[in-house]
Amino acid sequence: MEQRTVLVVLFDGVQSLDVTGPVEVFTGAGLARGGDKPAYLVRTASPDGAPVRTSSGLTLVPDHALSGAPVPHTLLVPGGVGTRPEDPALIDWLREHGPRAERLVSVCTGAIRLAQAGLLEGRRATTHWAYCAKLARDHPGIEVDPDPIYVRDGHVATSAGVTAGIDLALALVEEDLGRAVALTVARHLVVFLRRPGNQAQFSVQLAAQTARREPLREVQQWITEHPAGDLSVDALAARARLSPRHFARAFQAETGLTPGKYVDRVRVEHARRLLEDTSDGVEEVSRACGYGTPEAMRRAFVKALGTAPAEYRRRFHPGPPTAGHAAPTSTSLARIDP
Repeated sequence: MEQRTVLVVLFDGVQSLDVTGPVEVFTGAGLARGGDKPAYLVRTASPDGAPVRTSSGLTLVPDHALSGAPVPHTLLVPGGVGTRPEDPALIDWLREHGPRAERLVSVCTGAIRLAQAGLLEGRRATTHWAYCAKLARDHPGIEVDPDPIYVRDGHVATSAGVTAGIDLALALVEEDLGRAVALTVARHLVVFLRRPGNQAQFSVQLAAQTARREPLREVQQWITEHPAGDLSVDALAARARLSPRHFARAFQAETGLTPGKYVDRVRVEHARRLLEDTSDGVEEVSRACGYGTPEAMRRAFVKALGTAPAEYRRRFHPGPPTAGHAAPTSTSLARIDP
């Protein structure tokens, strides 16, 4: 099997995990597959070949200067605070050499560098949630999707912040070498084989504000841990030892969501995870998530995600290993309405 070269661009202020996460995945894939030579030859390069200091203070020693780096199969541009200042020399290098790579990948704000080099023009892309608005504002020719943890558009792949680079690297390994190898790497790194690229960058608990008052925080946690329970306003208010009216007003003020909307989001998220990670039937999942009937869950899914549970499972439940290495499609998860 052909050995694929992966070249990772280094620069001062790079986020160390943007580099080491994907590198560990690609290197681990070579070990998992076995054979006479690794599946991936991973190399790093800085603009002048000198060591770089990461945003966390670690020093990384590159293999090459960019001028002497080989033309790679996969060119990976990580992110970090080092992408904030202009770097005309690096942008010029990417503009010239990026199109030569068979696959172009960015992690986190590495997408900003690709955009500055004109390599994302006319494409869908994502980046760390905190920089999506900036990317869209500075580069209106890019369709910026702030929701997914990674986006594939042809031979270009962009990912959200930090650990999303690991998810994207695992998806690329699965595409190149098959699910069995990717699963072995994921198990070794003690991570999920894949969070679907469509999975939102934020879980419900991260997207919503955390309540300031302890009774309301406890209610938030209760909802998360008991999606099939009685989550009516009256029941939740009693748990918080507040009147229903006072509870509903305080909950929305402190979390940014009404109790009902928060419950809806938690139940959809829990159902998505069960559909992705288990083989439980739709009826069983609907009961476990507090919907009562499959039809109620279907209505909730169509409203929130624009697709029915069965179709969602068909697209995102990992199938059995196959001999082929079909590439994952470029997709995006519809936002859950605020």
